[in-house]
Amino acid sequence: MNITKEQIDELNAVVKVAVTKDDYQDKVETILKDYRKQANIPGFRKGQVPMGLIKKQYGKAVLVDEVNKLIQDNLNKFLTEEKLDVLGNPLPKQRDNFDWDSENFDFEFELGLAPSFNIDLKTKKAITHYQIVADNKMIDEQVERIQKQYGKLVNKSEASKKDEVSGVFKNEEEEIENKATLELSTLKSKKAIDALVGKKVGDVVTVNTKGLFKEDQELATALGIPAEKAAELKVDISFTIEEINEREPAALDQELFDKLFGKDVVKTTEELKGKIKEDSETQFAQQSDQRLLNDITENFIENTKFDLPTEFLKKWIQHTGEKTLTNDEAAAEFEKSEKGLRYQLIEGKIITENNLQVQFDELKEFAKGFIKSQMAQFGQLNPAEDELDNIAGRVLSNQDEVKRLSEQLMSQKLIDLYKEKANLKSKEVTYENFVKEVYG
Repeated sequence: MNITKEQIDELNAVVKVAVTKDDYQDKVETILKDYRKQANIPGFRKGQVPMGLIKKQYGKAVLVDEVNKLIQDNLNKFLTEEKLDVLGNPLPKQRDNFDWDSENFDFEFELGLAPSFNIDLKTKKAITHYQIVADNKMIDEQVERIQKQYGKLVNKSEASKKDEVSGVFKNEEEEIENKATLELSTLKSKKAIDALVGKKVGDVVTVNTKGLFKEDQELATALGIPAEKAAELKVDISFTIEEINEREPAALDQELFDKLFGKDVVKTTEELKGKIKEDSETQFAQQSDQRLLNDITENFIENTKFDLPTEFLKKWIQHTGEKTLTNDEAAAEFEKSEKGLRYQLIEGKIITENNLQVQFDELKEFAKGFIKSQMAQFGQLNPAEDELDNIAGRVLSNQDEVKRLSEQLMSQKLIDLYKEKANLKSKEVTYENFVKEVYG
C-alpha cells in the first residue's frame, strides 16, 4: 500500500491511497476459507461447498469490507506519523466509475487542516476579575435564614404575614389538586397575602395563579404541575387551609453552632458571621472565576484571527451526519458551530503550549472537593476522609463522570493560568452589584 499527500494550500490537502492485490489478498482468502467451513448451502455437505461458489456469493462483500478496514487503519497511522492536525475526518472523494472488479484500487481523501496561529495571553485590553464580597446585609439575612431553618414550628389558630400555611390547592378544570406549604412573607402577590392573613384552619381562599410566586418553578412545585404549564397559567384556584404554623427562630447558642459546624468550631455570633462570610465568598469566587473564564474566552475568539478550511468543513458537515444535508443546511450548521470550533482550537493550543495536564491523583482530590461541597449543602459539613475516598472511588468508576470532572479541572487550570499571565484588573463588588453589572 502506498499513501501520499498533495498539499492544496495551507488549510487543505488530498491524501492518495493506492491498494494492490498483495495488500488484501491473504486476508480475504482466509476469511472466505472460514466462510466455506461454516457455510450451509442446499446440495452440499457442510465444509464441502466449492470455493468458487463461496467467492461468487461472498467474495465482493468481503473484499470491500477488508479494503475499507485496511484503508482506515493505514490512513489513521499515516496521519499520526505525519503529525497532521486535521479538522473533522478525511472525506473520501466520490468517483462515479469506481470498479470493485479490479485487482488494484486508488482512493483519494480530502483533508481540512488546522490553521497556524499565535496566542498572546497578555491581552491588550484589561479584563475585569471581580472580587465578590459578602456585605453585612447579606450576612444578616443568612443568619436569619439559619435561625428559621433550625427553628421550631408553633401551631397557630389564625394566619399572620410571618406564618407558614399548609393546605390543598384545587382547580377541577385544570385537574389540579396538590398539597403545599406557603411561607406568606415570600409570596409575590400582595392580594393573595391579604386574602390569607386572618384566616383559620378549614377556611377556603381563592387566589389567582398569575403573579402568585416570584418564580414559575415555585408555582409549578406548589401546584404539582410542569414548569411550562405554570409559566402560562392564569386561573383562579382554591386553597383550603389545613394547618397554620409560626416558625420560632432558633437561638444563636452553642447547640446551634455545633449543629452547623461541629463541636466548638464556632463559639460566638461574630464567629458565626465570620464563617458565613468566608463560606459565601468561597462560593462567590467560583462564580467570579467562571465569569473570568467566559470573558477571556470571548476575548480570545474575538481577537485571535485565523482562517478555517470553511468549504471542507461545510462539506464534512453535509455528509457525515445521520442524513445528508443540503448546501444551505450545511452552511447554517457551520455558522452555528464555527465559534465553538475556533475556541476549541485556541484552547487546545493554550493547553499544549503551557503543558496543562490532568493527573488521576489530582482528579481524585478535585472530585473529593466537589463531593464535600455538595454534602455541605445538605448540612454535612465535616465528612470523614474515608467516606470521601469511598464516594470519590464510586464516582470515578463512571467514565462519563471522569470526563465531566476532567473538563472542570482543566477549566480550573486554565483559570489559574489566566490569573497568572493575563492582563486583568481587579474590581471589588457585593454579590448584588455583581449580578446587576454582569447579568443586567
